[in-house]
Amino acid sequence: MKKALVILPLLLGMVACGQNNTDSNGYETDVFTTKSGKTVKFYALVHASFIIEYDGKIIAVDPVAKLNGRTINYAAFPKADYILVTHEHFDHFDTTAIRNITKVNTKLVTNQRCGDMLGYGTVMANGDRIELGDGMILEAVPAYNTTKGHLQFHPKGRDNGFVLTLDGLRIYIAGDTEDIPEMADIKDVDVAFLPCNQPYTMTTQQLVRAAKLIQPKVLFPYHYGHTDVSGIPAQLKDAGVEVRIRHYE
Repeated sequence: MKKALVILPLLLGMVACGQNNTDSNGYETDVFTTKSGKTVKFYALVHASFIIEYDGKIIAVDPVAKLNGRTINYAAFPKADYILVTHEHFDHFDTTAIRNITKVNTKLVTNQRCGDMLGYGTVMANGDRIELGDGMILEAVPAYNTTKGHLQFHPKGRDNGFVLTLDGLRIYIAGDTEDIPEMADIKDVDVAFLPCNQPYTMTTQQLVRAAKLIQPKVLFPYHYGHTDVSGIPAQLKDAGVEVRIRHYE
């Protein structure tokens, strides 16, 4: 098992454009352009699972094969070049999905607990940074609960969020977390994915506070289950944050 040791500075990104479509398999797709004109596509799958397509590479985030009565058709996508897993809960860590999308040279990056369970992968701890190659840089950041009575769900130091930089486009994947103080250190975010469901992650009020702290250009609430997130765009309108609601039930 590899331990992440490479420390590199993150690049600053810029959202050049964004749009929403639905692909032939029914998955909502948002498209952005990096600073040098490369395309980054986000495919919304379910809950905390999504696919990023960038420069001929496929990056699968917290892949699950079946959840909430929905089955994800990973065969609709090429096998993953990279798999990012934030932590070991069943709605983020699914060995069936991982097996189905893995090819010979797939690189899986996760936290220590999932690495131990799998017996392979590149393990990152909070604060680690690695270069994935071709202008792709990954940083592991804290993700944990702070509310009394919820601390056992995601204890501090165990799980990861990720900041992924693709040719300057900075993407914050928060994982399962509340609005923690460390979010103040996450700067220059172009696209953010923030969770919103109780009792495991944030309330809508916490998510709004987190978004105002991070100030992403575009925000996708995700991992929201039955939480009503429809009021979030209005609450962030004056903060200059564009909120896009996709089907992450």
